[in-house]
Amino acid sequence: MSMVLFASVVRVRDGLPLSASTDYEQDKGLQETKKHLKGLSKKLSQFPDRCSLKTGQYNVNFTSSLGVGYLMVCTENYPNVLAFCFLDELQREFIVTYDTKRINSAVRPYSFIEFDNFIQKTKQRYNSPRSLSTKINLADMQTEIKLRPPYQLSPEDLGSINGFSHSTTSKYKGIAPNQMLEPVTLSGIVACVLSVLCSALNLLRGVHAIESILQNEDEDFNYVIAFFLGTAACLYQCYLFAYFSVWRNIKSFLAFALICLCNMYLYELRNVWQILFHVTVGAFITLQIRLRQPQGKAPDYNV
Repeated sequence: MSMVLFASVVRVRDGLPLSASTDYEQDKGLQETKKHLKGLSKKLSQFPDRCSLKTGQYNVNFTSSLGVGYLMVCTENYPNVLAFCFLDELQREFIVTYDTKRINSAVRPYSFIEFDNFIQKTKQRYNSPRSLSTKINLADMQTEIKLRPPYQLSPEDLGSINGFSHSTTSKYKGIAPNQMLEPVTLSGIVACVLSVLCSALNLLRGVHAIESILQNEDEDFNYVIAFFLGTAACLYQCYLFAYFSVWRNIKSFLAFALICLCNMYLYELRNVWQILFHVTVGAFITLQIRLRQPQGKAPDYNV
């Protein structure tokens, strides 16, 4: 018989369990699969936002969105489309019920255990397909899965998750940069605009410096390099603010350090207020990059 057996909700950044369905299933195979699920929940940030894993007679499916992961175990013959509709329904209800601040501040496991009531009710509905078919639209999900199928985890991936192997870790490095970031704030937009302004000022002064060198060979060409490096650093800060990148915060700090060094070198060509403006803008956008954290990719399917 095909059915949903277990479901849980975890925080993506550290795998903290927030809620889970209560079950009394004593099957050893299911208990072993749930152990794998626990290890997997701590590594969700390394994987795409929608994945499936076949483990013997059971399937594990999960999605992640807005920093929260939704995982479930079902029998191997349970339809994929129903599994992800089930996870999508949990996601929608959880987002409506709990705000991000409360989720991020949770410190104890199963802080939202009351959500188990909704999980159990939803589980019962999805284990009765006849009564379910009139309440959800499977066509949209079927289309979505065809266009963007779940990433199929392998047994080797499972071994890596549980610490037996690290050989598959590199496969997911290409996935991380595609992570979505939190929504842009007004202060972030202001920081980007100011950073672009600083890069434009540096570029303009760099062009003028080149003209001065052509007219007077005694001019220091290093000033040109400093202006153009400042331009590149400011634009790179904007890129880091807009897109996720590995070691993003460290790269941003290094770019800020380069901005400071360039302005120190240009001390003879700029007054104190100009230098202070460039350094302040660099510090401001570095802070905004730090504040705009990555999140799980929000599924774009409509059910």
